Amino acid sequence: MEHKAGFVSILGNPNVGKSTLMNRLVGERLSIITNKSQTTRHRIKGIVNGENYQIVFSDTPGVVKPSYKMQEYMLDFSKSAIVDADIILYVTDTVESIDKNMDFIEKVKASEVPILLVINKVDLSNPEKLDALFDRWKELMPKAEVFPISATENFNVDNLYKRILELLPAGEPYFDKEDLTDMPARFFVNEIIREKILLNYEKEVPYSVEVVVEEFKEDDHRINISAVINVERDSQKGIIIGKQGASLKKVGTEARKDIEAFFGKKVFLSLYVKVLKDWRNKESDLKQFGYKPV
Repeated sequence: MEHKAGFVSILGNPNVGKSTLMNRLVGERLSIITNKSQTTRHRIKGIVNGENYQIVFSDTPGVVKPSYKMQEYMLDFSKSAIVDADIILYVTDTVESIDKNMDFIEKVKASEVPILLVINKVDLSNPEKLDALFDRWKELMPKAEVFPISATENFNVDNLYKRILELLPAGEPYFDKEDLTDMPARFFVNEIIREKILLNYEKEVPYSVEVVVEEFKEDDHRINISAVINVERDSQKGIIIGKQGASLKKVGTEARKDIEAFFGKKVFLSLYVKVLKDWRNKESDLKQFGYKPV
């Protein structure tokens, strides 16, 4: 049997369940998940290997109209995922407006690769509404195959996966068959800490945060990690730390537990907070944080 390999890009607006679907398809928790928009900031690859195939899934940032440079680069990640995809999963849900970000939808429609239109969160809808959504999406994207699913309930995800395998082009593996992702360990530490910040703080504070691991030392028994939480203003630093350091300690405890589960090893985690003014609009900072190509 010939070997198949290809890139499958998961695209769509914020909060439609792209990261939950990615984790389901990969079978590992690679993408962080919260109910806040812009949770995913980078293009994250998850690699699934079988005896005769390799699927390279890409979770991408939710499509937004940029209001600062970081969002411009986030949008670039999503656009690039259209260009190099062998299969596109365009994810919507039963709640969002269909005509949201039509410019991006037109770019997806212009692609010549197979498009699977995934209507997520069907568990929150009813048959009549689903039929109407199906008809409207088929009218908007006539070339796409429509898959109603619930990523959280794992409904119809297996059928979607089988269709991806059928559409996967013939080819040799792009990555080693033992690889799960192309991202380094430090990236997932950053993301786990940032997830806890998104879950524990409100308003603008979590969106103004970027986490950088400055030390990652691993031995047979333990990983020692030192990470800096960068914020844009002095007032945000105080909020992150909290009264007598209580808020920062809570984030650290929650993050440490998830990092230990991720790596299967004891972790000693030190967190520090630093003010890096207006980093979301500074190209030098964005390049350092991996948003802009070096």
